[in-house]
Amino acid sequence: MSRVAAKLCQDRAAADGGGAIKYLKQDYEALKQQCLQAGTLFKDEEFPACPSVLGYQDLGPYSLKTQGIIWKRPTEFCANPQFIIGGATRTDVCQGELGDCWLLAAIASLTLNPEVLYRVVPKAQSFQKDYAGIFHFQFWQYGEWVDVVVDDRLPTKNGKLVFVHSEEGNEFWSALLEKAYAKLNGSYEALTGGSTMEGFEDFTGGISESYELRRAPSNLYQIIQKALRAGSLLGCSIDITTASQIEAITSLKLVKGHAYSVTGAEEVYYRGRPEKLMRLRNPWGEVEWTGAWSDNAPEWNYVDPKVKQALDKQVDDGEFWMAFSDFQRQFTRLEICNLTPDTLTSNEVNKWDMILFNGQWRRGSTAGGCQNYQATYWTNPQFKIRLDEPDDDHEGSLNEPCCTVLVGLMQKNRRRQKKMGEALLSIGYSLYQLENNTDIHVNRAFFARNQPAARSDPYVNLREVSSRMKLPRGEYLIVPSTFEPYKNGDFCLRVFSEKHVKTQMIGDVVAAKPYEPHVDNKDIDDEFKTLFQKLSGEDCEVTAIELQTILNRVLAKRKDVKSDGLNINTCRSLLDTNGTGTLGLVEFKTLWMKIQKYLAIYKKVDVDYSGTIDSHEMRNALREAGFTLNNQVQHSIVTRYACSKLTIDFDGFVACMIRLETLFKVFHVLDKDKSGVIQLSLAEWLCCTLV
Repeated sequence: MSRVAAKLCQDRAAADGGGAIKYLKQDYEALKQQCLQAGTLFKDEEFPACPSVLGYQDLGPYSLKTQGIIWKRPTEFCANPQFIIGGATRTDVCQGELGDCWLLAAIASLTLNPEVLYRVVPKAQSFQKDYAGIFHFQFWQYGEWVDVVVDDRLPTKNGKLVFVHSEEGNEFWSALLEKAYAKLNGSYEALTGGSTMEGFEDFTGGISESYELRRAPSNLYQIIQKALRAGSLLGCSIDITTASQIEAITSLKLVKGHAYSVTGAEEVYYRGRPEKLMRLRNPWGEVEWTGAWSDNAPEWNYVDPKVKQALDKQVDDGEFWMAFSDFQRQFTRLEICNLTPDTLTSNEVNKWDMILFNGQWRRGSTAGGCQNYQATYWTNPQFKIRLDEPDDDHEGSLNEPCCTVLVGLMQKNRRRQKKMGEALLSIGYSLYQLENNTDIHVNRAFFARNQPAARSDPYVNLREVSSRMKLPRGEYLIVPSTFEPYKNGDFCLRVFSEKHVKTQMIGDVVAAKPYEPHVDNKDIDDEFKTLFQKLSGEDCEVTAIELQTILNRVLAKRKDVKSDGLNINTCRSLLDTNGTGTLGLVEFKTLWMKIQKYLAIYKKVDVDYSGTIDSHEMRNALREAGFTLNNQVQHSIVTRYACSKLTIDFDGFVACMIRLETLFKVFHVLDKDKSGVIQLSLAEWLCCTLV
């Protein structure tokens, strides 16, 4: 778990607008009272007014764009600063010199739903009453709401805000909101480029759906109207094919590669027939569509004057109307964030059931890549859902009623990692129908004989991919993955359903039934006894050094197993645990049989006959040896025993097997009441870990 994620998991507390985690342990009310009592203005040490929080490359400390920036509080460059003037509106959100139009489009849509807005922007904040230079905002982050505190020192040039600003020169809620979101993501520059859906979800905790307008359903206009009525957030954009097209302006004044808010959908009568219209807003606050139904367009002359007065403001504020048919032709993609998430494709509003899983892809253990990589795909995290209750208005025959689920896969904390050169991963997921009930991680053979029952769209480097699907009742396996294997990442998987769904993470069981030969003195043949006496010497006990010599001689003769030789520490771990530090005849025979068993397993899972096993094959080897382990333990084994090329040689394999055996034995001895939980003193803990 990352440092930031760990901090997010601490200090749950109540805050305005509902329970929220205090981000970085900063308590807004406590900090504010401290400042008021001391008569000072808050200075945020976690996100200081310095070049490093602006960015790392284009907005780095030595870039031209950051030259001349001065951090100022609104009270220092504005005569009468206000937090919000006359309620938050779309015109409060004008883009500055930061390429975060996706975020600003989401903020502009947020202003259309006051209930949602004031969850993100808590009320009772002011530059007048109890002003202490501190403000706070709330964002949804991977299943939790976090309360983010900022001071009001903002980047300025020539006495004006550098980034987002309001048309009202003395209104600052949007600029402070942007700063809080930048803090949450590590810097202002981390906000450059993105999907409006990301902002939508972080402001609502809802889940988004995306429509390609060239392939939109026939009832899309009704879907849009219903979404707007429900308070859902909507955005749209025009795709680009080359980097040079970013923010290129078309002949009709639409901006490519740029995020717009959808703020209205109305039908008017035009020359005696109904005309579907869409209202959009450019976060720049200017550059508006000049085609049909734009400001001052002749079409408005053929509309009822009262309707025209209500709809056509004729102001260059970035907001404009256009025909729905033009909208479908000119724009590429529509994004809708369902707040609850309600069904937008039926006339009734249905509350959905939601389950959230957190998971990890880890190089060498659970980062298996997509189905193209058959050798590793099966090692991805796996989640099981059981659909028992069909929808009330299900599609399908009476013999096979359907259940609607909406599955969203979201990668976590990638913006914070941009300054380290990390980009969004290409992600996706597939659902497979299960025939037999299983709690064990499904193996490679299952995927060789089963095709997905449903899947997300082609793998894409978005923060979240989601899709709605109708499935027959039954059990399904969800496999989330990156496109390529060996990619580290954290994710959360959300499953929404119209009816209750039973869910579980597969492979979360930890258990062991390792091979344990029962050897008696009378069972050992004379030849083995003679060999043992020759190897052990006069004392008839094998020491760690003698064991190392014996085993390495055997391994050196084998050409089918690669090994650098068992080291002395591994050999010590193979000795008995009764305190003598040596092996007698029976103990040596038992160990010898175990090593023979481990050798057979090792060769069996070495499918490419390389003489080593890779870290993904290790999962099969552990299962063959009788160990059922969860993903966290699997990853710990890879970290401890695999080399940089993610291979494990035989000596590492043997050391791991014996270590696991010992740990399970110690646990079962200490778990006297068989509850699956033990308590250890510090001395006991040290003894266990040093065995």
